[in-house]
Amino acid sequence: MISLSGKELAAELRARTADRAATRKVRLAIVTVTDDPSSAWYVRSLSMAATKVGIQCEIVRDLSALSTLDADGVILQTPVPGDRPAAEVAAAIDPERDVDGANPVSLGRLACGLPAFPPATAEAVVRLLDHHGVEIAGRQAVVVGRSTVVGKPLAHLLLDRDATVTVAHSRTKDLAAVTLAADILVVAAGRPGLLRPEHVRPDTIVIDVGTNTTDDGGLVGDVHPAVAGRVAGLSPVPGGVGPVTTAVLLHHTAFGL
Repeated sequence: MISLSGKELAAELRARTADRAATRKVRLAIVTVTDDPSSAWYVRSLSMAATKVGIQCEIVRDLSALSTLDADGVILQTPVPGDRPAAEVAAAIDPERDVDGANPVSLGRLACGLPAFPPATAEAVVRLLDHHGVEIAGRQAVVVGRSTVVGKPLAHLLLDRDATVTVAHSRTKDLAAVTLAADILVVAAGRPGLLRPEHVRPDTIVIDVGTNTTDDGGLVGDVHPAVAGRVAGLSPVPGGVGPVTTAVLLHHTAFGL
């Protein structure tokens, strides 16, 4: 089995971003108004990663600033307070600075094949497949999960690469009947251990996007440990899609559309 690690790819992207940031001033604004501990940890982690590659990072505590921020990249950290959906709040972000593809306009442009920033996690999956030499064109790809952060944009990205794409989700009645047809299987459902050995073929490439915390503070994916060794390739959690996602966000900020 091939381990589809993202560490080498992330390092390559960070190096390119650092080279870019060395020749021009690059600024990233992270808008966050939540006290959620996991969100606060992510904001700190992203800010430190930006600083390491030479990107100036500003933490903004005012949602009303989303439409006026003078930065190369703008990210809205969720959750957001109140009853408004995060996508509605993110609609205030200029699509040309929407480096995590949160504005619904960005998703619409992506679906139409127009220039747009895809959500970083969705793009990270495709970049990881390319990095490990996994052929996408003509393959059967199944995405488990239909969020606007991963599932839906990833389906468009894979279609653009000439894959035949099926999207499964929590209401899919017979998940194994769908996943067993997959040459490439991406699991992004947010349910630890959801994908089990009976869901995969030995020749399937599996990308685990899950980031589920355990009681002891660890991190596990959506793929059950028993799947390891029973498929042709599997991305680890942690160390697979995660580091590439952060690197893609910073790459978007430095290089733009």
